[in-house]
Amino acid sequence: MQPITESFIRSSFINASRREVKELSLPADFEDFTEAHWAGLDFLGWRDPKFARRGYVVLPRLDGEPVGVSLTQAEATPRTRAMCNWCQDVRRPNEVVFWGAKRVGDAGRRGNTVGTLICREFQCSRNVRNDSPPAYDGYDVAAARQRRLDTLRLKVDGFADMLITGR
Repeated sequence: MQPITESFIRSSFINASRREVKELSLPADFEDFTEAHWAGLDFLGWRDPKFARRGYVVLPRLDGEPVGVSLTQAEATPRTRAMCNWCQDVRRPNEVVFWGAKRVGDAGRRGNTVGTLICREFQCSRNVRNDSPPAYDGYDVAAARQRRLDTLRLKVDGFADMLITGR
C-alpha cells in the first residue's frame, strides 16, 4: 500500500458522515508508520478505541484512489471458528467477526448495508504473508504467497465495489 496522510484518510470515507469522520481516531501508532510498514499492508484497518464496535478500513482500489469505509461489528460472534473472507487464513488463532458497512449514497441512507466476515483486528495483510509449510516436495511457497496476496487485493477491491455499486 502507498503511504497516505491523515488528511487523505479523513477525506477518503465514502460511507460516513462528516461528524463520524471528525470523531474517528486514527491507529495509535499511525505517526510511526515507516516505508516498511506501508509496504507490508494491502489495506489499512483499525478499530476505534472510543467506540467498542466500530472499525475503519482504507481500501486500495485496483482502478482508482483508495476509499475509506466505516464498519460496525455485529454484536453476536460466530458460534464456531469462522474463516476470514479476505485472507482466508485457517492456521492462525485470529478471532473473526462479522463487519457491516452502510452502502454509499441513497441506498445507505435507506439503511442498506453490506457485510462480511473479517479478522477482528484486521490482521489479513500479515496473515497472507505468513508462509505455511510446503504441502509437498517441490511446492512453490513464493507462488502460493503471491496467490494469497492477489486474492486479498481482489477481495478488498470487491468489497469496496459492492458498497459503491451494489454488485
